[in-house]
Amino acid sequence: MPSKISVGEILDRARAGTESAMVSRVFGAPIERDGVTVVPVATVTGGGGGGGGSGTAATGEDSETPQGEGSGGGFGFSARPAGVYVIRNGDALWRPAVDVNRLAIGGQLVAIVALLVARSIVRRRRR
Repeated sequence: MPSKISVGEILDRARAGTESAMVSRVFGAPIERDGVTVVPVATVTGGGGGGGGSGTAATGEDSETPQGEGSGGGFGFSARPAGVYVIRNGDALWRPAVDVNRLAIGGQLVAIVALLVARSIVRRRRR
């Protein structure tokens, strides 16, 4: 039988998850070397949800046993590198992180579209 969690406990868990989304999760510890300070930055997203349920009276042979019930909830975070701030001689420069996987997938999609367009052009010229 599934355990029952009160609404208050769900809200307490959600608050605890929200409290973990601190600035230290977005900005990493500064790294200093040779007069240059680098501050890593991440993009953090989070979300949560909950559910409920209801019951209905059973019909037919098991009319004494009610049917239905339900509940649920969830909370999660995701983080990915956004880039770094490079601080040198009092000047701060933003260096974005490059997601090589996104670039590769984008290049593949462009190549596929180009091949499909080229194929349709060749087919029309043959007619």
